[in-house]
Amino acid sequence: MPVATAQAFALAVLLGTISPAPAAEGAVPISKPAQAALTAGFERCRRADIDACYDALRWNPSDPALLEALGDALTRVNRPADALRAYRRAAALAPRDPSISAKISAIESKAPAKRAPVGAANEKRYSNAAPESQSH
Repeated sequence: MPVATAQAFALAVLLGTISPAPAAEGAVPISKPAQAALTAGFERCRRADIDACYDALRWNPSDPALLEALGDALTRVNRPADALRAYRRAAALAPRDPSISAKISAIESKAPAKRAPVGAANEKRYSNAAPESQSH
């Protein structure tokens, strides 16, 4: 067998044995039935099934669309603090997505104003202890 033919044959065998790399770094390759279940879980998540969202996130935790769907589902069931956390994770993964930023702003604008911490300078202090200006 000529050397060029042997090299071509060896190259063909090597290329045939190489498996394709996963789509994303850290992604776990899954079977077609599992992929179908993941897709169905994503669709159930978009319909406000929070358990389906968490199940789908176990398979693909860095999917900003899935995190956004989780935030939408949590918003629908009146859990704004959890929704805000999901939206912020999605925004960290997809910083240029304007819809996620708009949803974060909407939740933050509806949040009640935070109270000043107890013991702030403008609050009256009630205590049985002697005033701080007195010494014993």
